[in-house]
Amino acid sequence: MAKLVECVPNFSEGRRPEVIEAIVAEVRKNKEVKLLDVKPDASHNRVVVTFVGEPQAVKQAAFAACAKAAELIDMEKHQGEHPRVGATDVVPFIPVSEVTLEECVELANELGREIADKLNIPVYLYEAAAKTPARKNLPDVRKGQYEGLKQEISQPERRPDYGPAKMHPTAGATVVGARQFLIAYNINLNTSDVTIAKNIANTIREAKGGYRYVRAMGVMLEERNIAQVSINMLDYTGTPLHRVFETVKSEAARYGVNVIGSEIVGLTPLQALLDAAEFYLRFEGFDRKQVLETNLSDD
Repeated sequence: MAKLVECVPNFSEGRRPEVIEAIVAEVRKNKEVKLLDVKPDASHNRVVVTFVGEPQAVKQAAFAACAKAAELIDMEKHQGEHPRVGATDVVPFIPVSEVTLEECVELANELGREIADKLNIPVYLYEAAAKTPARKNLPDVRKGQYEGLKQEISQPERRPDYGPAKMHPTAGATVVGARQFLIAYNINLNTSDVTIAKNIANTIREAKGGYRYVRAMGVMLEERNIAQVSINMLDYTGTPLHRVFETVKSEAARYGVNVIGSEIVGLTPLQALLDAAEFYLRFEGFDRKQVLETNLSDD
């Protein structure tokens, strides 16, 4: 089996299709990587791009996309619901096959140095690639977002791991790291009161005493006039999707609010969905080989 790494960069643009296409085109140019998914979000003003391939090819595609984003996105003009610090906000490397997390850490360092040296963009390392415990968690690195980091980047505790201790004039900063698979999962509520979504997020997020492996925040989807609980599931085997969904639904009911839908941003492991199906359908003796597509792919 070949060495495969997944890369899921998040870019601070979700409203201009021509900019998104220009960034994605840089990934498509690299014939050694496979583009798997492009998920723009206008409210968050953000696009999540997913591709996979051999480690060095993936790193090259990530750099090319980052360079194009720096050229086309001006953070001085950017507004959106999602926390962000730069045109290319975050670039995680995820081991898929025949690759260790440690090798992904090496890739993160290589890309971080290249972004800093060639694009003059300050780079922070997070998760498994973090050089200090204080930078392991992405929300801690992004504290204050673009505007706050712009004021504090010269302070000793906020100096970047690579590059200048000042923001790029238009591209801001970039966070690069290595981690295991993460599921980006959003739950929408039939209310325009974002305070309710924020309260529910605080109930389920690990940092506030909620579920382990869960990060969450409440945001407003302006174009739909509804509040959303935006969630990152860091380990769906430790805390499954259906447990979080049921808790959000229960908490929402306390405020007289209903869940009107949920969505997965980007890709997800099949097992995460099978676990939810088993829970809701009360399967007995169900085996993954009963899934037709899985059975065919194994032949």
